[in-house]
Amino acid sequence: MSRTIDYYFTPQSPWTYLGHARFAALAEAAGATVRVRPVDFGAVFPVSGGLPLGKRAPQRQAYRLVELARYSRHLGMPLIPQPKFFPVSGDDAARLIIAVDLNDGTDAAMKLCSALFAAVWVQQRNIADPKHLEAMVVECGLPARRIEQSQSQAVQERYEQYTQDAIEAGVFGAPSYVIDGEIFWGQDRLDFVASALQPPPTTNGA
Repeated sequence: MSRTIDYYFTPQSPWTYLGHARFAALAEAAGATVRVRPVDFGAVFPVSGGLPLGKRAPQRQAYRLVELARYSRHLGMPLIPQPKFFPVSGDDAARLIIAVDLNDGTDAAMKLCSALFAAVWVQQRNIADPKHLEAMVVECGLPARRIEQSQSQAVQERYEQYTQDAIEAGVFGAPSYVIDGEIFWGQDRLDFVASALQPPPTTNGA
């Protein structure tokens, strides 16, 4: 029986970047269905009690940089902890992911996610710049018209709905993986996600 994972994130999240490839691989290995759900955490935080990075205590901000460097080394993934274009708005990139998901499917959306995450944390590109987004669409082999489509009312409504879905599911941070109502928050919880996707043990009748 195929399982479904609701994948809540923001395009500018370093933690989502660090977990994305592993998450995609384990979901594929388990034959799970991924529902790509970019979220506006600017609307989630007032409900969940979270704070934007710039409003967090200095100790927390400093420790975040330490942890990013640690995970970059541990996972063998390149990451610039303080890239040129961060903080950056992720709204346009989020809407672009939704437009690709609607028109080209989950695999294409997940591929675009990989490109967007790396753009921020490895390549230091501005994902709030339409020219950079258009270039990434082309690099991913997608139609350039996805940029225009991402600005449609239908896509905006979907973005707002995903954000509301996240709030109702109890999501408060990115990335969050939700399986049958159970939240797994953070790329460091992917071992638990993998376990949750395992089929239940079979029992032999007497």
